[in-house]
Amino acid sequence: MSIVKCSALFSCRPEEKRSDIEEKTYDFLEKNSINFSRIDHEPAETIELCHEIESYLEANICKNLFLKNSAKTQYYLLLMNGNTKFDSKVVSHQIGSSRLSFSSESDMIEKLSVAPGSVSVMCLMNDTEHNIKLLIDNSLFEEEYFCCHPCKNTSTLKIRTADIINRFLPATGHDYTVVYL
Repeated sequence: MSIVKCSALFSCRPEEKRSDIEEKTYDFLEKNSINFSRIDHEPAETIELCHEIESYLEANICKNLFLKNSAKTQYYLLLMNGNTKFDSKVVSHQIGSSRLSFSSESDMIEKLSVAPGSVSVMCLMNDTEHNIKLLIDNSLFEEEYFCCHPCKNTSTLKIRTADIINRFLPATGHDYTVVYL
């Protein structure tokens, strides 16, 4: 039995006006000629609800964790497979950082301009000062598509992984570090 109700799969931005942050995401993708498919759905604030949406997209949705070091001097966005468990020690060791923990809701809003449950790689377009370091689990490079929210958890985008790496990230001015989970 489905918990999340989804609409049809679209290959364009919504016709009706959306939140400013979601509109900004579509503008950014269009400006950079990044193709996507989109599905609208009820709010999906957990990875469990996102797993349900995956069947409509026929691709895996990425788990996105907004982290900080123990001194609160560096912030990270970790992208990982939705089925992978996060181990702070493993990631901290690989990036040479002090213990990592989850960032607060206020940090998320201040630094990424989104509320909890809506964090995705798309938020990096809001980090114009490049204060967030991007970490990507190596398993995501094996996926043809990359699925994420357009900074709002009532839609999910399906984008070619190569377009995220080779077009989206350069357009935001962000580099990434590969981690092994």
